[in-house]
Amino acid sequence: MRGRNYTVLIEIPVLLALMGLFYLFLKVMMVWQAPPQAAFRIDLSVRHLPFYALLSVTRILLAYVLSLVFSVSYGYLAAHNRTAEKIMIPILDVLQSIPVLSFLPGVMIAVTSLFPNHQFGVELASIVLIFTGQVWNIAFGFYLSLKTIPNTLLETAKALNLTRWQRFVYLEFPFAVPSLVWNSMLGVAGGWFFLMACEMFVLGNRDFRLLGIGSYLQTAASRGDLPAIFYGIATMVIVIVLMDLLLWKPLVAYADKFKFEETSGAESHESFVLQLLIRSKILGVIKEGFARLTNAIADALPERKPVKREPVLNPRIVSKLFYVVFAVVLAAFGYYIVENLYRVGASGLVMLLKYDGFSFSRVIVSIGIACAWAVPVGVAIGMRPKLTKILQPVIQVAASVPATALFPVILMVIIQYGGGLETGAIFLMLFGTQWYILFNVIAGANAIPRTYREVAKSYNLSGIYQWRYFILPSIFPYLLSGLITAWGGAWNATIVAEYTRFGGKILSIPGLGSLITKATNEGNLTLLISATAVMAITVMLFNKFVWKRLYMMAEEKFKLG
Repeated sequence: MRGRNYTVLIEIPVLLALMGLFYLFLKVMMVWQAPPQAAFRIDLSVRHLPFYALLSVTRILLAYVLSLVFSVSYGYLAAHNRTAEKIMIPILDVLQSIPVLSFLPGVMIAVTSLFPNHQFGVELASIVLIFTGQVWNIAFGFYLSLKTIPNTLLETAKALNLTRWQRFVYLEFPFAVPSLVWNSMLGVAGGWFFLMACEMFVLGNRDFRLLGIGSYLQTAASRGDLPAIFYGIATMVIVIVLMDLLLWKPLVAYADKFKFEETSGAESHESFVLQLLIRSKILGVIKEGFARLTNAIADALPERKPVKREPVLNPRIVSKLFYVVFAVVLAAFGYYIVENLYRVGASGLVMLLKYDGFSFSRVIVSIGIACAWAVPVGVAIGMRPKLTKILQPVIQVAASVPATALFPVILMVIIQYGGGLETGAIFLMLFGTQWYILFNVIAGANAIPRTYREVAKSYNLSGIYQWRYFILPSIFPYLLSGLITAWGGAWNATIVAEYTRFGGKILSIPGLGSLITKATNEGNLTLLISATAVMAITVMLFNKFVWKRLYMMAEEKFKLG
């Protein structure tokens, strides 16, 4: 009798959750199926916040699913194809540094033209913009994990004659899970950071304003409504805490099953929600029914005998054709960029380079400050499993709360005590960089093999020697992943750090970020493309002379095993 009551207690919340998800799905579909309406009226009444939060969470999660599929596919291809890697990684380096607003014109034109008669077009455009704010660190983390798999494990897989699929399922993906989970949490946090810019934006003479908690906070900030800002942030914190409880903690606990024995020095994580889902008979029936359906479809398909066919084209010809197509596309983009730079003129180009220098200095300063505290704190947390379990939810909440919402209030305090927007911009960019470094360092320290820790302990390494010969070499691939994504995050954050609105006033400082924001608001595509091109060129040069060399160092000198 007690067992039956216990089963009922498990099934009731699962059944209610399924019914609630279905109801929420219908509510969201009603909004998306409505006729297109770019500029919704944002009501700052507190009673609208739950519905706004629902719409924002839907966009965040859909963007995350898109990011996950892209990251695994892109990272796997780049890690296993040397030819593609030479092109894909530099492209990824550049794309992760391009601000969200630079994607805005192309995304809006392309996506809304596909769904001209439904609100879904504008919604999908917002989801794609959120995707551009959260995908890059996930892709980089997965790629670097595949590139730094210990040689002993690779040799074992080769000795067992594993197929590519078996090696991916049983070795590569499980090895990448720690980095993937932590970077997923951080990627979603990045989505929250840029949510305000992705739900409410101006493109020329068109004002796009979607219902959501991001547009609510931006409206409250532009009006200087401090109580509304407080209520919006409080709602966002509640949503983030619930997401951590219902999504991230179960994922972290589930990921423990993929840990390798040699790196499993950390304690296992626990999740009440995960246990509830595993023991639920309702979900078991749904899972079994889905499996039967897929098997029935597979059995119904006609069997086809494999036919050996000679390849139509030689692989070398295909490879060369790819390079030719890529070169043609690159040349077309190059011509388009040069044409816009020519329109800007010599004086405009000098201004762009000057503004580029301002933004570059802020990026370097913010990353330096972030490293100074995030590396030691991340190592201290990651090497203490109990501390990780306690602080991970706190860090997740802190990283997810967009500093852009608090920025107007913080800026008022800074100005009151003698600072200005220059100090405030670095402060805001710091919030756009530090979490990338902290999360990756925690994941790296948490993944240090137990045997390595025991060896370091037996040699009595301490102080600077422990950092030089044990800690930094062990976490270097993860730290590199964090630095690269922090670099891109800092450039991305310039659009909100160098240009802000509060109480009906516009505050800005010289920089590429403020220039891109102004160009987007005015619909000046020539200036927008030119400023983005200068930023991309700066990123490419830095990648060539800094990140590329560090990539080689991580792959050759700092592999585990």
